[in-house]
Order: sequence, then C-alpha cells, then structure tokens
Amino acid sequence: MTPVALSDVFLIAATLFVGLAIVMFYRAVVGPTTQDRLLAVNVLGTNTVVILALLTVALDEPWFLDVALIYALLNFLMAIAISKFTVERGGVL
Repeated sequence: MTPVALSDVFLIAATLFVGLAIVMFYRAVVGPTTQDRLLAVNVLGTNTVVILALLTVALDEPWFLDVALIYALLNFLMAIAISKFTVERGGVL
C-alpha cells in the first residue's frame, strides 16, 4: 500500500468541497425562500474561496491564493450590497 501524499489529501478535500458546492447550487436555484437563495449564494462564494485555497496548497501555485483573496473581497461586497438592497425593498426581491 502506498502512502498518500499530502497534496492528494488537499485535492480530495477540494473535491469534497466541490460536491458541497453542487448541493448549495441546488439550494440557490430551488429556494424555497429568497433568504435561502441569498444564503446559498453566499455559501457558494465562500466555498469557492476554500476550494481555491486548497488548490493553492495542493498544486503549489501561489497565484491561486491571490485569486481567492480577491474573490473573497468581492463575495463580501456582494453580500453587503444584496443585504442593503433587500432591506430597502422590505425583504422581498
């Protein structure tokens, strides 16, 4: 039996997070409420950042981390903008 390399562990973890992203994408499309959809989109963004961070370590590509940080900032700004938009409209999109 061959030992599992540490990069393989990170790739497996990234694959598991991709599976979780598929489930969250289903929740973002189906709903049933607007709050469920908004939360699912936010979790998808955070999940993408985690996947990029895991790929940074697994593939030894440091520029993935730069992309992950930029994506995290954009995800945060999107969450703030959508929250402000829903509060101004009374919670209904």
